[in-house]
Amino acid sequence: MAFNIGLSGLRAATSDLNVTGNNIANAGTAGFKQSRAEFADVYAASVLGTGSNPQGSGVLLGDVSQLFNQGNINYTQNALDLAINGNGFFVTSNNGEISYTRAGYFGTDRDGYMVNNFGYRLQGYAVDAAGNLQNGIVDDIQIRTAAQSPRATEEMTQTFNLNSNNTVPTTVPFDPTDPTTYNSSTSTNIYDSQGNAHVFTQYFVKTAANTWTMNVLIDGRNPNDPTLTTPYAVDLSFTAAGQLDTAALASTDFTVNADGTLSLTNWVPAAADSSVPPVWAANGATAAAAGVTLDLRDATQFASAFAVTAVSQDGYTTGELSGLEIDDTGVIFARYTNGQSLIQGQVVLANFANVQGLTPVGKTAWVQSFQSGEPVVGTPRSGTLGALQAGALEDSNVELSDQLVNLIVAQRNYQANAKTIETESAITQTIINLR
Repeated sequence: MAFNIGLSGLRAATSDLNVTGNNIANAGTAGFKQSRAEFADVYAASVLGTGSNPQGSGVLLGDVSQLFNQGNINYTQNALDLAINGNGFFVTSNNGEISYTRAGYFGTDRDGYMVNNFGYRLQGYAVDAAGNLQNGIVDDIQIRTAAQSPRATEEMTQTFNLNSNNTVPTTVPFDPTDPTTYNSSTSTNIYDSQGNAHVFTQYFVKTAANTWTMNVLIDGRNPNDPTLTTPYAVDLSFTAAGQLDTAALASTDFTVNADGTLSLTNWVPAAADSSVPPVWAANGATAAAAGVTLDLRDATQFASAFAVTAVSQDGYTTGELSGLEIDDTGVIFARYTNGQSLIQGQVVLANFANVQGLTPVGKTAWVQSFQSGEPVVGTPRSGTLGALQAGALEDSNVELSDQLVNLIVAQRNYQANAKTIETESAITQTIINLR
């Protein structure tokens, strides 16, 4: 009996040494979760049970469980490295074979797909051609590295204040080269269909109390006929409270819309040649099909200096990919040299009712099992799922000092069980030597 008990103890101590050694070996493995050997005692049993005073028959390895407590977050220089702070696993696909991992070594392959260091593709919500997230459709995340196509300006919004203390200019007629013929001016870039930038300049001329004329030139030329320098004009009126009276907008050059906005529908993008003096002509590009809508509804006329407090327009030139950013909800933004950003996808995480039931398959990955239950897939920071940290990796949760102590304990257990076998051998030898 003692031989079997000692032998079971040796086996248990060996298993404990193996588990502890594996933990120590992976102390530097990102996303690794330490294991723990769990043992149970053994009693000899008969048909009638073990009796009231049973003797133990040794020990057995009950389970090797993994501890999924959080590892430290270690920041790296790779923008695509990802760490999970909280619950959840990254979902990866190897030609359709799904596995789950906490190791966030990610980069891109030659086709632009986000892959880990084994080439498995990261899963998430993809985007359509318009850059809209396809929520609920989990697929391979692909980074679009192609240049961003230009977009012609369709809408322009401005908020400005005209100084009500200004007087009517005495020098007439309006001349954009003579500042005495107007009270104030401002410029904004707008874009044609080929991404060419054009300077949209507004000159404000006070004509009477609460009334102004806004003269508009594009690249210093007439918007419709680049051979001319005569501006387009809009008459602006303000209420006694200093607010723009949109109902009183008047122009023969712009279309006045029912909502109080203006539309420039006949702009011909132009460019100058290299001759002296330069000759202006259409550059072959077009304006936005619906024209350029100009929203001035928040303009005011108060007794303070002229100032443009907000301006925006939705056009841009072509842009090259300059960098990627991933926020804590897993949304991937691509930044372009034209100042634009585009959503490339969103990383999803998976969690399980029983993470202890996951089956480890190596490469710091697990697969679903019957015991783990079905994966619950969602975006980071939703429900009980953790947040993502870009440019970082989760360290192994192995505490080396604890493991070294466990190593000593396992060694002592092995020696003690070997001593049990040695003692039983001596007793047996004494019996054999009896005459």
